[in-house]
Amino acid sequence: MAKKDYYDILGVTKNAEDREIKRAYKRLAMKFHPDRNPGNKNSEDKFKEIKQAYEILSDSKKRATYDEYGHSAFEHENVNNTTTDFSDIFGDVFGDIFGNSRNKQKSKRGSDLKYLIELSLEDAIKGVTKEIKIPILKNCSYCNGTGSQGDLQKCYTCHGLGQIHMSQGFFTVQQTCPKCHGQGNFIKHPCFYCKGKKKLEVYKTLSVKIPSGINSGDQIRLSGEGELGYNKFLSGDLYIEVKIKKHHLFIRKENDLYCELPINFIIASLGGNIDIPILNGYVKLKIPQGTQTGKVFRIRNKGIKSIKNNNFGDLFCKIKVEVPINLNNKQKKILYELKENFNNFADYRNYPKLKKFLNNIKNFFYKIK
Repeated sequence: MAKKDYYDILGVTKNAEDREIKRAYKRLAMKFHPDRNPGNKNSEDKFKEIKQAYEILSDSKKRATYDEYGHSAFEHENVNNTTTDFSDIFGDVFGDIFGNSRNKQKSKRGSDLKYLIELSLEDAIKGVTKEIKIPILKNCSYCNGTGSQGDLQKCYTCHGLGQIHMSQGFFTVQQTCPKCHGQGNFIKHPCFYCKGKKKLEVYKTLSVKIPSGINSGDQIRLSGEGELGYNKFLSGDLYIEVKIKKHHLFIRKENDLYCELPINFIIASLGGNIDIPILNGYVKLKIPQGTQTGKVFRIRNKGIKSIKNNNFGDLFCKIKVEVPINLNNKQKKILYELKENFNNFADYRNYPKLKKFLNNIKNFFYKIK
């Protein structure tokens, strides 16, 4: 019985490029792979046929011979045992399924790192440049990053290849060597300084520019200042996360500032103006007559400049009426006279809150008698 043409088996033309042949093989091999068709003898035979065709057409010399002489050129050769290692094909084509491709890169980008920096409210408002020291891992200079005293020991399990071949029926599977984990060698005598870890922790000093208006939770990214990349890959990034320290005077909410403003009872009673210090001078706050403790005044655009849109927040001042202390005799006499004057008005017209409180508490006890 005449053998089927290899090009027809893979479904490609005779002038097909190598990548077309590989693509066709991958598609068909995945379709008829025995693992996907357990117990199906036809699929197994078809897979063998596809494999034979690919082993010939993927080799430029064998393909040229086949094009000229056809199947007769290989009548005395066991195609299943050709010099083309099926594990190479299997690893190349099915690496995305099994993850065993010998061409899999062992290199990778360095990890990103995070550093927490605490700032005073003043530094956060005006902006500042800070120097920070961060711990990083650097290749051990004593063993040049090998982790070994002297030369590395060649792996005797995989003979330095980093991969081992395991037969599974009629094909061979390529796997990462369990002894050296794909490195091809291992450390027999660990480095005295890095204990075989290949890297040492050192400190690096960086200058970080903190923009004005930054707030807690904001981050600054320093590109390439993270963990070193393995095998000359790019380093990761360093993220500086900001935390604003608690302030003795102001509470910050987004770009607004809140504070308590003590005023004496004279200004609270008669009203007046108070000069409030701000970043660029003073602002005048008008206190109306009869201002009580707890009253909040809003001073627009006197908060913090936003780092996002350059708009200013507001300043909120909560009034706290301060009772005078350390009175001299003259001051006491004046206050006693004022007290007597207030007592002449039995309807509490000067203290409406006190009057309301006394009435409410009187009603409370009347109801529970």
